[in-house]
Amino acid sequence: MAISHVDENGYNDGYTKDGTVDLKGNPILRSKRGGWKACSFIVVYEVFERMAYYGISSNLVIYLTDKLHQGTVKSSNNVTNWVGTIWMTPILGAYFADSFLGRYWTFLIASAIYLLGMSLLTLAVSIHGLKPPPCANPTAADCKKASTLQLAVFFGALYTLAVGTGGTKPNISTIGADQFDEFHPKEKSQKLSFFNWWMFSIFLGTLFANTVLVYIQDNVGWTLGYGLPTVGLGISIMIFLAGSSFYRHKKPRGSPFTRMAKVIIAALRNWKVTVPTDPKELYELDLGEYTKNGKVRIDSTPTLRFLNKACVKTDTIDPWMLCSVTQVEETKQMLRMIPILIATFIPSTMIAQINTLFVKQGTTLKRNIGNFSIPPASLGAFVTISLLVSVVLYDRFFMKIAKRLTKNPRGINILQRMGIGMAFHILIMLVASFVERHRLSVAKDNGVVENGKQVPLSILILLPQFILMGTADAFLEVAKIEFFYDQAPEGMKSLGTSYSMTSLGVGNFISSFLLSTVSDITKKHGNHRGWILNNLNASHLDYYYAFFAVLNLLNFIFFLFVSKFYVYKAEVSDSLAVLRQELEIGSKHRVTNGQEASTNTQI
Repeated sequence: MAISHVDENGYNDGYTKDGTVDLKGNPILRSKRGGWKACSFIVVYEVFERMAYYGISSNLVIYLTDKLHQGTVKSSNNVTNWVGTIWMTPILGAYFADSFLGRYWTFLIASAIYLLGMSLLTLAVSIHGLKPPPCANPTAADCKKASTLQLAVFFGALYTLAVGTGGTKPNISTIGADQFDEFHPKEKSQKLSFFNWWMFSIFLGTLFANTVLVYIQDNVGWTLGYGLPTVGLGISIMIFLAGSSFYRHKKPRGSPFTRMAKVIIAALRNWKVTVPTDPKELYELDLGEYTKNGKVRIDSTPTLRFLNKACVKTDTIDPWMLCSVTQVEETKQMLRMIPILIATFIPSTMIAQINTLFVKQGTTLKRNIGNFSIPPASLGAFVTISLLVSVVLYDRFFMKIAKRLTKNPRGINILQRMGIGMAFHILIMLVASFVERHRLSVAKDNGVVENGKQVPLSILILLPQFILMGTADAFLEVAKIEFFYDQAPEGMKSLGTSYSMTSLGVGNFISSFLLSTVSDITKKHGNHRGWILNNLNASHLDYYYAFFAVLNLLNFIFFLFVSKFYVYKAEVSDSLAVLRQELEIGSKHRVTNGQEASTNTQI
């Protein structure tokens, strides 16, 4: 007999109904595990982890330039290639979590690899023999380059770190979301606010990294600047472990890639089969099979109708020739998101400029305010601050106004929010182009084009492009995380979360490709020495940023086209309205109806 309690709102407070268990696989009581108590450990972990990651990535281009003596294109591409790898490895992390180890154990193993990479990196910037000798002008041709051993240790540490983040990034946020039961209206309400706190923890760690850690790296030393985030990561892992007794876990449900492959292959093998007009004639498991495993059965939809051939009943039960309607619909949901995913690649390419070319621009400008020298990478803090302010303004004012106009509980739907962010990216690159044109004009007027000396302009002229980037993120990046998590089927949440990370990974690789390609083409075929040189005063980043503005415009048009035909997952598109109804109904069923509520929940 299931243990059952009823809380003050009339909701069943017994065992969770979403299939979550403890580490031994036993059902768990809602009152004992999960909820905000469990999430508090996870949110605090993320503050320290973001501090560690951005403590490395924000200022990496400066280390590559000043200590490893690399030029503009090479240092920028090394950063974007590494960051691209950081955001692509989560696909593997999600695969292992969903297929074999589960999210908790995948996360723990990966976090150990992550900490190992951070420790090696700290040694690489600390031990004399592992770093090249200093040079007065780091970009000069006569500087002694780093040896093969020095490069191997440094980049080996970076990519070890990248492997570790591949297992932590897609799983930690999903572990947090797993602490709330989708089948319990009150917890479903709490889950909707989880991602706001999750983003807040990310921004808090990022802000500390972009201010305090960057300043330490530029003015105190790289040993302390890398050592602190390494210690912080170690602390964050211990904090996560401290909350282990409070966590809910979901069992691995098998590889989502295999489940999707079965549907696609079955549809191809049954391509001659006629799909019945009545969806009830298609193959599906009994509702009880889903209920007892905490899964959700999904009704057949007319979109991507060809895949429905995979669930047409035939004389075989071969899983590579016959799939359930739910399995087919899960595959459809993941495939429907791909055009939207592709549309986010170019905005992710723009984000890659924050820690590369935007920082490089800052090194050419006056950075002193009195006796204080502003580290160029610290301007990234304004992206975080702008994002935080924009999210608050969005929730407090924009959403309320939009609700009145659209009658939509969200104010605007997720794709509309993403579209506004994409429009901002066009504006950002136009502003960046005009600011850079002004910087080059001042450099020319002061005769510092050829010698590459400091341009007599304050570094604060770059603030608009950083602030606008934060505003764009408040729309696009927040909506992107929500979209790919919400729209992914229940058994593929880790894979859905990895979609948003894949977007950033591909964007960074595109950035590397475009930077190298444009640099080579403009050097060979332009009427000057090229758009991107080691000496930025003799470059034409204004042209490059204008090119990006055009690219964003074309991408925005593509996004409008694909979003017009996107079909939302049925149980999510109106989730806020349904939730509101559930909460209103639940508030009427107080303890006086508790026995009835308890009985219904156990059935």
